[in-house]
Amino acid sequence: MAKRQDSSYVVPPAPSPEALAPFVSALAPLRRIIKPKLYGIENVPERGALLVGNHTLWGVFDLALLGPEFIDRKIVVRGLADHFHFKVPLHRDAITAMGAVPGTRDNVRELMRRGDNILVFPGGAREVAKRKGEKYQLIWKNRIGFALMAIEGRYPIIPFASLGIEDALDIVLDTENPVLAPARIFAKKFLDAEALPIVRGVGPLPIPRPDRLYFWFGEPISTLEYDGVANEESARDLRARTAAAIEGGLDFLQAEREHDPERSLLRRILGSGSEA
Repeated sequence: MAKRQDSSYVVPPAPSPEALAPFVSALAPLRRIIKPKLYGIENVPERGALLVGNHTLWGVFDLALLGPEFIDRKIVVRGLADHFHFKVPLHRDAITAMGAVPGTRDNVRELMRRGDNILVFPGGAREVAKRKGEKYQLIWKNRIGFALMAIEGRYPIIPFASLGIEDALDIVLDTENPVLAPARIFAKKFLDAEALPIVRGVGPLPIPRPDRLYFWFGEPISTLEYDGVANEESARDLRARTAAAIEGGLDFLQAEREHDPERSLLRRILGSGSEA
């Protein structure tokens, strides 16, 4: 989470569920096919929490299906996005309309002052650009910014886990491959970002196979015990607790998926099996 903030940037108001309704409608056919399965969604309040989760390969497909689940429940979540997202025309406008803001500490403080729900992926772009053998791993390096802000703002953390996309895409070439050296140089120089790996899903296309997606939301992790003292020691303790919860959530989803009668596309299309 970046420390500096462009003084000219003003955090826009949160979009209303009504304003986001066209997005939900556009994704309705895909949702009927994928039928995302959610556990613990009742742990997400309408306001005033920091949602912290695992970022998945390419970082967009599962979020596109998780967003409508929030909106259906009248929950508006403000995503913290890396700065490079706001350098890309049209894409910048789209994520802003969805409520995303640059992931700076000043912006987080403002969102917390308003009592908004905030979503953050501590792994950032590095977790999106996974290498082979890193499926569902948390790659947070030494980042503790989210924990510092949660403690300072006395915001509870809702740990969450996402499972499915990294089984629906195969990494053909990861960014360590020499073939992608030009992409790495371009991404770093012009976007200050990680280059994405080359993936395939449906045939040779970078489109995920229609596997079912699973989301888990854990019980809130209170930050009140730190009494607003946001230092490295308290932040690392909170970070460790959050990471352990997310990894536990991923283990839970793996086990649930193994016994899901609607895991297969055919079963979902035919409507067989029970739905929780």
